[in-house]
Amino acid sequence: MKATSSAASLQHAATTLSPAQAIAFVAEHGVVLEASRRGAIPSLADVIAGETLKGNWWSHPHSRAIFAAIRAVRDCSDVLVCRLVDGKISFVHARLWPALARLAKRFPADRLARIEEVHSPTGAHRVEEIPFPQWLAQETAAQAQQVSDEQARAALGMLAETAGTA
Repeated sequence: MKATSSAASLQHAATTLSPAQAIAFVAEHGVVLEASRRGAIPSLADVIAGETLKGNWWSHPHSRAIFAAIRAVRDCSDVLVCRLVDGKISFVHARLWPALARLAKRFPADRLARIEEVHSPTGAHRVEEIPFPQWLAQETAAQAQQVSDEQARAALGMLAETAGTA
């Protein structure tokens, strides 16, 4: 996980962050919050807004851009949507999945569940959770066995340091 200052994260992208750039931002940082910054972990909504948001991002002038970027990230197969950081919606890029799987016992099980929105033909939607490790591909689980705990902690950075045990 790449650690940057809050100011640097906000300056990284102007308010014109496209959906593709939002996915690239998650890939670059490894772990990104949908909204609500937590320490060095950037907030995608804040980056798109170009400022630290107070309250709900829906009322921000860039809410449509924020929504489009968040949808693109949530729909990306290389991004795990879960509640990893403080129970908040978190995006974890696939490059960190082996490290996350290696250290999974350090995190509460519910924080590693994949969150998916399921839309019905009527337009209604519900949130489904796929428990860890059911969402994890066998290939990624095998990669996790090849990663040492030290390598996994280094990949996850401060997230691994602050994780409690389940």
